[in-house]
Amino acid sequence: MGYGAVEMLRKALMPVLITCCGFAATAETVVIAALGDSLTQGYGLPEQDGFVPQLDRWLKDHGADVRLINAGVSGDTTAGGAARVDWTLTPDVDGMIVALGGNDLLRGLDPAVARANLETILKAADGAEVAVLLVGMQAPGNYGPDYKAAFDAIYPDLADRYQTGYAPSFFTGLTAAGNPEEVREHMQADGIHPNASGVALIVEDLGPKVLELVKSAED
Repeated sequence: MGYGAVEMLRKALMPVLITCCGFAATAETVVIAALGDSLTQGYGLPEQDGFVPQLDRWLKDHGADVRLINAGVSGDTTAGGAARVDWTLTPDVDGMIVALGGNDLLRGLDPAVARANLETILKAADGAEVAVLLVGMQAPGNYGPDYKAAFDAIYPDLADRYQTGYAPSFFTGLTAAGNPEEVREHMQADGIHPNASGVALIVEDLGPKVLELVKSAED
């Protein structure tokens, strides 16, 4: 077949190929930034066993065309997240997981300050038209009932106000493992950070919520 005939055939078939396979030609990888602290960063674990790499593999195993950015910084409070959210939200970011507050609790910081910092993050995401999954955190009882009530209310309140995705706790998948002895099997020696198996349980729980985030980011 001569070049001219091949070119005529290509032009004739192109509309059909676009119609049949347009989804493949126009699909783009969704970029999700995970803004968090040591839990997000993967403290104490080999890189491949951390939260972001395990979540990335889980999402791809479930058919998501996604790229995750690990924006976790060990020791970060909500203030740290608010300070760096603008440069986290680069133009290629389509969605963001926000998992902050644990270090605020460890330091007993004012819930009103944590709320204001998280609201700064959500306003930035809203301004950038970036979909968000807000991951909650619950205060321990030793700070008193008033502190606990004020802190625990932050996440559902803000998720409702800014219409974000919402997961009640980062640790739900881990605590669902059973009694305290079973939970300890999935923790590192410090009793604060999950080990690789603990992260796997957390990812199994949060994965469906992140899939919803991916779909929201695609819209």
